[in-house]
Amino acid sequence: MAQMRQLLLLRHAKSSWDDPGLSDHARPLNARGRRAAAAMAQAMRDLGLAPDVVLVSSARRTLQTLEALTPFEGGALVEPMDALYLAPWQQLLDAIRTAPPTARSLLLIGHNPGLHELALALAGAAAAGSPGGDLKRLAEGYPTGALAEFTIAAGWDRLEPGGGRLVRFLAPRDLLPAELPA
Repeated sequence: MAQMRQLLLLRHAKSSWDDPGLSDHARPLNARGRRAAAAMAQAMRDLGLAPDVVLVSSARRTLQTLEALTPFEGGALVEPMDALYLAPWQQLLDAIRTAPPTARSLLLIGHNPGLHELALALAGAAAAGSPGGDLKRLAEGYPTGALAEFTIAAGWDRLEPGGGRLVRFLAPRDLLPAELPA
């Protein structure tokens, strides 16, 4: 039997709009985003989610989200990619397909709407007809700082829509006590 792979899709944490002079690409995380990223990092460690390869958008907020998660146990090959910045889901899928065949676990840190659309495409028909649970939550939205974990049976280079099985969908609100909006 072929080895199952793990695909982790993480939307960057909440970013700041405080400086109207900054380009979208340069916007940093805000305080709530830093707390959410730290909480997600702890949850990933608790769940044993340690990627071999990390593909991350070159935007400041995605790189700062990654910073909160590191170091990963066993280290990880980290590849910042301009092509992932605000990329449509097909472009994200193409990036995943370039992962080394030896990678067992891959983390992609990106942006909506592409990331949400990719997660829905990977879940395929199951997402549309899901009566509840994580698939239903995923179908309803992909908040900042949220993580979707999929198992993938095919090699990275053969990953297609419908080719993932959602294992869990975690949002920062699942991890942090209720707090006032930032």
